[in-house]
Amino acid sequence: MLGWGRGSEVPDLLKNLENSKNGGQGPPCMDKKCWPGASAGLFFRGRAITSYHFIGIGGIGMSGLAELLVRQGHQVSGSDAAESAITRRLQDLGVCVYKGHRAENLGTAEVVVHTTAVKEDNPELAAARASGRTVLRRGEMQARVMEGYTQVAVTGAHGKTSTTATTAAVLRAGGLDPSVLVGAVWDNLGSNAILGQGKYFVAEADESDASFLHLSPQVAVITNIDREHLDFYRDLDHIRDTFARYLAALSPEARIVAWRDDPYLAPLLRERPQRTITYSLAPGADLVATDLQVSGLGCRYRLWQAGKPLGTIRLPLAGRHYVLNSLAACAVGALLSLPFPVWQQGLANLGQIHRRCQVKGEARGILVMDDYGHPPTEIAATLAALAQALPERRLVVAFQPHRYSRTKALLPEFFPVFEQAHLVFITEIYSAGEPPLPGISGIDLFKGVKQLHPQVDFVEDLAKFPETLVACLRPGDLFLTLGAGDIWKVGEELLQRLGHPTASPNSQSTGDSPCRAPRALHA
Repeated sequence: MLGWGRGSEVPDLLKNLENSKNGGQGPPCMDKKCWPGASAGLFFRGRAITSYHFIGIGGIGMSGLAELLVRQGHQVSGSDAAESAITRRLQDLGVCVYKGHRAENLGTAEVVVHTTAVKEDNPELAAARASGRTVLRRGEMQARVMEGYTQVAVTGAHGKTSTTATTAAVLRAGGLDPSVLVGAVWDNLGSNAILGQGKYFVAEADESDASFLHLSPQVAVITNIDREHLDFYRDLDHIRDTFARYLAALSPEARIVAWRDDPYLAPLLRERPQRTITYSLAPGADLVATDLQVSGLGCRYRLWQAGKPLGTIRLPLAGRHYVLNSLAACAVGALLSLPFPVWQQGLANLGQIHRRCQVKGEARGILVMDDYGHPPTEIAATLAALAQALPERRLVVAFQPHRYSRTKALLPEFFPVFEQAHLVFITEIYSAGEPPLPGISGIDLFKGVKQLHPQVDFVEDLAKFPETLVACLRPGDLFLTLGAGDIWKVGEELLQRLGHPTASPNSQSTGDSPCRAPRALHA
């Protein structure tokens, strides 16, 4: 810990870092053009690069990077297997988005960006390598986009997106106007990315494929470590070793913000006590939340710093996990010497983060919500929060397992996590591009949950599921879609069947043309 509470003010821990970046002359130039990652352009092979192509541009991380490059003035194109609201938004910004993957889609792009999910035999990736173009993985591209900024990177097995948004909300409330890259559409941005005018860059750092190792932030926020992404990692030791590598590679001036009570993270923090700010719901951490009170889908708590009360934080999200995530945001605010009222303002005006306990609508007295939670830890936290927030409602959950590898590795851990729900529906596994694995299916998960929860059913036909729901739901129910796949579509169709249309102009197809004139760019 940093030793707050000895009568000293919160230190500006980034002052020395900023001075070191410009010869000790104080904070660097605030003009956006002074930053290597800003509109002056990125540089590869000694010259400015102006054209990029993204393979799989419809992904939430890829689309955010593409939007940032567009707003920097670069030419961007991309391809994806399917059209979506994300690809249509990018087309509105002037991005040529091709459906399907073909070598000719590359056009004149000088840099080709892909994720680890793209196979080497992808025709676009193969053509890019054969033609000698610069090929970057998503994490490498993110590192280059963030170059020159004072970086706040948020990583961890759970809670990255909401922690990134809450942190960005605090910085925005403080007038720092950061650039932001977050793993979901956030209403406060109207997007999942924004190019700010300030020197700070707040970004989600993806640990799922070790992409975060490409980053070297000045503030590293770590929410937790868990047995996740076992399609990439061998085991928990492999995960912990990767996080240890990430921390070891940070510069001496960097600071770490972390949840004190995570059993897998705590040993790593003990090796770096002078560089770490901790947060917790229990005494002894640098920042502590107490007296948590839930009111509907929001909450408030009393915040303590170094054993001294600061005041009340109001958060438009309910649940202990969201409180912890907001504490991380407060810790970053403290590091940047933002005053407590700024933290309060930023968190109170957080706005809705899509697919994070998102209210989709209400019709005939049935409240429909959606949440991205898909590992057992996240499911349990989400259901506990909603059961506490809306105890008067019957909680009906539709869960879509995500990936065969995850479902198989964590199968027994899923069985008890639905105890807060009154009625549970389990669907078939959403593959996320994985081939089926022998001995694992949605039925196996259904059978295991059924042993502990009698009110569970298996959804054999997802297309007919909304019709089933109309018949079984009743006024006063809370219907929650849960999972990282496409289960959210069920909630939207249900609302339409209940007479609450959710279609918007953005849901309309743009036809066969991948390109069209961009609409005006708004920050």
